[in-house]
Amino acid sequence: MADLPVHTIVFEILTRLLAKDVGRSKSVCKQWYALLSTQDFVRIHCSRSLVSSNQRVLLIDDLTCPVHPIIFQSNDYGPSSIVTFPLHHHNNDVSILSHLNGLLCVCLNHTYELLLWNPTTTAFKHLSTPDSHGFYINNLDAIGLYVDADDDYKVLHIKRRSGVLGVYVYSREVDSWRNIPFITRQEYLSPHFNWSASTFCGGTLYFTVCECWIGVQGDKLSTRSFYRNGSRCFSECKN
Repeated sequence: MADLPVHTIVFEILTRLLAKDVGRSKSVCKQWYALLSTQDFVRIHCSRSLVSSNQRVLLIDDLTCPVHPIIFQSNDYGPSSIVTFPLHHHNNDVSILSHLNGLLCVCLNHTYELLLWNPTTTAFKHLSTPDSHGFYINNLDAIGLYVDADDDYKVLHIKRRSGVLGVYVYSREVDSWRNIPFITRQEYLSPHFNWSASTFCGGTLYFTVCECWIGVQGDKLSTRSFYRNGSRCFSECKN
């Protein structure tokens, strides 16, 4: 292997390793650390990690986070390994809102704070700020995680407050939030409409909007949901 070019070792061999092994490889030397941290390496590694044998399911169960391999032939889970959440939390305190390429956007339910968390490396980043950015309210907000044309990972946060829509984007590269224009139907601002978790495909974030009503039948409280052509999408436009 000593005779192989560094570029071949990094992009033809190391891109096929598990993410945790890539993390260990960064400590070999400064050159490897720099190459393994480039967006080109991340993009190639993610594309090669999409094979079914590499797929995992992470479950947040009380105070533990078991990770199971998926056995597609039997539609079952394999034996689990445990991932430690990097912050102290209470039972049922962490909600996964969005995910992309192994990166998770989660909410701490008791403080409403948003975090970016990489379960493989255990690295995390608080997204909340003193000026009230990065706080999530269930059933009113929607979250989407995406990568822009410059390979910058971003978080889209749609907030509904008293019939007013606010849409903000967090950039991991510049570590800040900014407000952006976003046009949608006025009725979707109502709390009767629930926005689904996002799906990122082809450079666009997609949401499903579901109308939900709560009613009383006799002494029972019931919830009914139905769809009303509620597909919404977001594509970032640069001025």
